[in-house]
Amino acid sequence: MGDLEQVLESTVSGLGCQLADFDFSNRNRLLRVFIDKPAGVTVDDCEAVTRQLQRVLPVEGIDYDRLEVSSPGLDRRLKKASDFERFAGHRADVRLRVPVNGRRNFVGTLRGVRDGRIELDFEGGHLDFDLADMDRARLVPEL
Repeated sequence: MGDLEQVLESTVSGLGCQLADFDFSNRNRLLRVFIDKPAGVTVDDCEAVTRQLQRVLPVEGIDYDRLEVSSPGLDRRLKKASDFERFAGHRADVRLRVPVNGRRNFVGTLRGVRDGRIELDFEGGHLDFDLADMDRARLVPEL
């Protein structure tokens, strides 16, 4: 998937967007690409990225049946340290690979990244962890 990620990253960034996430589902036949922009993603952005990827992916030898391009949504996944920095002050739901004090699931407010470790304040405490120790994380929509 490393080559795919590089192709997606360069194509999306070339159109003024950022690659927020991607995944293959339905036995690698459906490729979902999630894009982001500081000012927000428009339908036109999704169309432009779709058209460009429909040209680039076959040239790169990446096989798929269906392609979906959209914004990451309110409950977006957090994957990179830059995601945790960008969304400092927002609430997140974090699941760790290995329990800390008997717990793997934490919901709290992101405090950003310090010395390469992600910081989260949750009810009853503070947690800091390495990105490699994280199983998954999502923003908690605040409506």
